Amino acid sequence: MIKAEIITIGDEILYGQITDTNTQWISAALDKIGIKTFRKSSVGDQAQVILDILAEASQRVDIVLITGGLGPTKDDITKKTLCDFFGIQLITHAQALADLHAFFRKRGREVTGLNFGQAELPSNALYLPNKLGTAPGMWFEVNGVIYVSMPGVPYEMKGLMQDEVLPRLQSHFSTAVYFHQIVRTVGIGESILAEKIVDWEEALPPHLKLAYLPSMGSVKLRLTGVGQSLSAIEAEVKAAIDLVLPQISDYVYALEDIELDKAIGNMLQARKQTIAVAESCTGGYLAHQFTKNPGSSAYFYGGVVAYDNSVKIQVLGVKPETLATFGAVSEQTVSEMALNVRQLLGTTYGLATSGIAGPDGGTPEKPVGTIWIALATPTEVFTQKLQLGGFREQNIHLTSINILNLLRKKMA
Repeated sequence: MIKAEIITIGDEILYGQITDTNTQWISAALDKIGIKTFRKSSVGDQAQVILDILAEASQRVDIVLITGGLGPTKDDITKKTLCDFFGIQLITHAQALADLHAFFRKRGREVTGLNFGQAELPSNALYLPNKLGTAPGMWFEVNGVIYVSMPGVPYEMKGLMQDEVLPRLQSHFSTAVYFHQIVRTVGIGESILAEKIVDWEEALPPHLKLAYLPSMGSVKLRLTGVGQSLSAIEAEVKAAIDLVLPQISDYVYALEDIELDKAIGNMLQARKQTIAVAESCTGGYLAHQFTKNPGSSAYFYGGVVAYDNSVKIQVLGVKPETLATFGAVSEQTVSEMALNVRQLLGTTYGLATSGIAGPDGGTPEKPVGTIWIALATPTEVFTQKLQLGGFREQNIHLTSINILNLLRKKMA
């Protein structure tokens, strides 16, 4: 196994002023060529801290990938610190300087001031040209460890990884092949899911590893195979998945890494069916689950956020006596909401939500987390009562997951 460590450098990451997307992208890119990310570290712009983490990484991995700290200003100290770490000096690299002049000329400018420093590299560095910026990448091989330093700007880093770093790593190392198969499930908890497939999991050979990746309302299964032939390991992973699917088919909504809303959108579009929503407690969140996906206009017609009872009556046509007798949070009310929004917007399906999202508003009969959902189809209405927790955002999200899952099961 070839192991890598990713180090991001910059106070702005530690202060939370920018989001570190580099490590996620780099890890995924390394995985595709059979290199395992062993550790990820973030350090600030302090020379001793950088020296310490480099020394630690050199003892535990084969590859150290560094991003950040390569700008022309005084706070960018990565190159100088690498010189201290390797015990060498900065020198002006002729090709880096020529490329720097060409970069600026292409933009109608001349290299001036601090920018000349971008052509200075540690004397033991292999120059990696950066086609998208002025800070070059650097490749070092010292005592059997590969070190690569790249800019922190994500699009520059990605360009260097794709053009220079990944091809060089593949040439340098003889790596195993990794293949991942994702199974997305909904409507079942992690522990119950594990119990259902325990015999299958225990029978997996050592080179096939299963991971459970739970999130709010769903569980992702990832089966990873390791071998020397991509076609062989892919076939073996898919055969193993075929064996387990009959045991959990009621809960599986996709064999790819997509969210439930996208999977349902794909089903609606393929069947040329349409949907509308009537929301109370979810306040537009359910509509957002559809419209955040490109192309959703093909199947999502619109919705009504009927937060107040007057809107339920005047816009959705819920009977006043229904609200007076059963209340807004009731099976009867959401049934009328789902039926009427479907008729109002002329769609195949209508969805409705009404409940007590919290943190207050509950009663002994209807505590916080009491939610009713409804699905109206061309022939009938399906309802479900949810008893969720006391956190507002969680209740809103889980309500949307549950009603989407209700739709999925009735469409199947």
